[in-house]
Amino acid sequence: MNSEKRAAQMAQAQPKGYMRQYELLMILPFSAATLWRKVRAGTFVQPVKFSERVTAWNRAKVQEWLDAQEAA
Repeated sequence: MNSEKRAAQMAQAQPKGYMRQYELLMILPFSAATLWRKVRAGTFVQPVKFSERVTAWNRAKVQEWLDAQEAA
């Protein structure tokens, strides 16, 4: 998936702020299990825990990560 399409998908969901796991999995090329493995390994953006049941990722940081992956 190219970066323009991914950016458009992210902007369509919400232009800024935070995204929950279900939104994130719509744009990532891997599963929820892989997402959490990457978070634990420190190779993906660390989520923010807003409460016991609410975890989200910063949209700008996710976009930066995606852009870096595409450039590599």
